[in-house]
Amino acid sequence: MSTYDLNGIGMTSQRTRDRLVQRLAKQGIENTDVLATLGSVPRHIFVDEALAHRAYEDSALPIGEGQTLSQPFVVGLMTQTLLNVPRQRVLEVGTGSGYQTAVLAGLVERVYSVERIESLQQRAAERLRALRLNNVRLHYGDGYLGWAEQAPFDAVLVTAAPREVPQALLDQLAVGGRLVVPVGESNVQELKVFDRTAEGLEVQTVEYVRFVPLLKGLRRS
Repeated sequence: MSTYDLNGIGMTSQRTRDRLVQRLAKQGIENTDVLATLGSVPRHIFVDEALAHRAYEDSALPIGEGQTLSQPFVVGLMTQTLLNVPRQRVLEVGTGSGYQTAVLAGLVERVYSVERIESLQQRAAERLRALRLNNVRLHYGDGYLGWAEQAPFDAVLVTAAPREVPQALLDQLAVGGRLVVPVGESNVQELKVFDRTAEGLEVQTVEYVRFVPLLKGLRRS
């Protein structure tokens, strides 16, 4: 787990961040560690300056390349669902802006994050370096393939929606591990949880959600 180096990073008021946390708690985010982390991550640095004044609204925001920064409630829901028990090594598929990556970095020992869009991966790397997060490793690659060289993982979090769960991500999940992933078409998706046991996989649906699609292949800048 890492702490955030906020030196030189303009911060909104504590009251603004506290209000966001209070709203999330009322909406059902119960994990106190997740709430504290959401209140401490400077969300405004993960969007363009023109949108920084909206960073602490509970809304999704565009980050370019047809991608979005998920609303804080969804980030909180996915994070607390993933961390139903302590996890050490977590794979994130879809670095995006780096915001979810930063949240995970404050809660687990090591985060491995894969992004297929080169420009987003580069910008996320800059933001995470600015926060001096020393427990994050980033990889420019196809999220459908996961990160086999670093497997197995205690947990896998997917921040875009495949039509079907990639087999590679299930294969890279350790026994006792958990995969959280939105699955389905663009208009109807289910947030699903896959728990790997010694006997196989257990599956449950948590919520209906809407994410951008998880695509195959790489996109250069």
